[in-house]
Amino acid sequence: MKLQITGSGSGVRAMKVGLSAILVAVLSACANYAGIHSDQRMAQPQEFATTQSLPAESGHWPTADWADQFGDAQLKTLIEAALKGSPTIAQARARIGAAQAYSETAKASTMPSVNADYSLTHQQFSGTAQVPPPYAGSWQTQNNGLLSASYDLDLWGKNREAMKAALSRVQASEADAQVVKLTLTTAVARTYNQLARLYVLHDIAQREVERREQIDRITADRIATGLDTEVERKTAQANLATARSALAAIDGSILTTRYQLAALMGAGPDRGLAIARPALGVGNAVQLPNNLPADLVSRRPDIVAARWRVDAFTHEVKEVKAEFYPDINLSAAIGLDAFGFGRFLTAASRTAGLGSAIHLPIFDAGALRAQLKGRYADFDDAVATYNQTLINALSNVATQLAHIRSSDVQLSDAQTAQRAAREADDLAITQYKAGLTNQLTVLNADMNALRADQAVANLQMDRRDQQIALASALGGGYVDTSANTTRSAKCAAPSNSVVAAH
Repeated sequence: MKLQITGSGSGVRAMKVGLSAILVAVLSACANYAGIHSDQRMAQPQEFATTQSLPAESGHWPTADWADQFGDAQLKTLIEAALKGSPTIAQARARIGAAQAYSETAKASTMPSVNADYSLTHQQFSGTAQVPPPYAGSWQTQNNGLLSASYDLDLWGKNREAMKAALSRVQASEADAQVVKLTLTTAVARTYNQLARLYVLHDIAQREVERREQIDRITADRIATGLDTEVERKTAQANLATARSALAAIDGSILTTRYQLAALMGAGPDRGLAIARPALGVGNAVQLPNNLPADLVSRRPDIVAARWRVDAFTHEVKEVKAEFYPDINLSAAIGLDAFGFGRFLTAASRTAGLGSAIHLPIFDAGALRAQLKGRYADFDDAVATYNQTLINALSNVATQLAHIRSSDVQLSDAQTAQRAAREADDLAITQYKAGLTNQLTVLNADMNALRADQAVANLQMDRRDQQIALASALGGGYVDTSANTTRSAKCAAPSNSVVAAH
């Protein structure tokens, strides 16, 4: 239902009386949203059992420069370059800009609008229509200038809720940008650590080539003395070729990893060729901060973004509910309207008007109810997404911590095994050279030493990779400072009323 009234003076008083009567008459007949609601709510960190998996260790939260703990200035340079040049960061900034523009549009709907219009028309009027003589049947120039204003009273808060929803989406997009930043920073650090791994494995492979060359020379000497045959010589040569092939494969992996780092920085592949060998240190001791589950909701940007989306849908539900109530718009206009130019700027050409328009849904075949059901479904999905994001975050931290603790135990045993394997390898070479053992024993000892070296190297690199992943899981230095944090964190299903007073 839509009613529009215009007038001035006594007409305005009549308009007020009419508005009151209409509101009383139709409110009882309007569409309603009875029975449409949601029981979903956002989970709280304390609802999940974490005390054993995430013990309080009086540690510190990561800072924004957490990668500096590894003492490699080149890593810091690469991260800064990535944050400056990566297209993914530009995409995130563009999404923030789009959300901000939408919020400004939503804010504009809560304010009065003022427009100025002018038209000039030269036309021949009909001699048998509404225009009286002497203008009927003649050509005339009509000047029309109008200054108009309108304002939606927004009695039920529809426009205000739309604005709040848009502002929440701006906050969500800003948190999303921090997710992109953290993901990119983590990817650079982990890829850089992979480059460090490959260099260490390259050193091991190079030593293996040298060891296989040594075995080949000893085998040649033993053939000359009759201790070995050409079978052992061919075996030694085959093993040497295999070792060289493995070394070449690692060289290829080093090159492709350099290209990956260049791509993360938003640069061409040649940029990767300028990356020097990493010089990463061990990093800080791993200790979890106290009160981790509760504080994590403001330290992880993905959780913050999910929370703001719940907040946005909360306001959108209220916005749709307001659609069920009367929408009242006030308007006013003043201007000049005249035939010709001579009388256009005279008092007699003045025109003015006041008006109001009322829109009230009475029967819409269930369209509004369906729209509200859709918003509640979006709200339920956003709450479920938030809850799952929180669960994943807690699991992620616990998993990375478990990996680190396991790596520490494995590394100690692996280093013990490495020392023993190296001693056995050296002893086998000595005995083989002296003719006290055969080539098979040497090759077995050599393979055991090679695997032990690789195991220690991989555990050390895995340990650092897990430490990088833990810093990322703890938010990578992000802290949510939005004023709405506490209120939004306690958000439950939207109220069935439009505003508290109704």
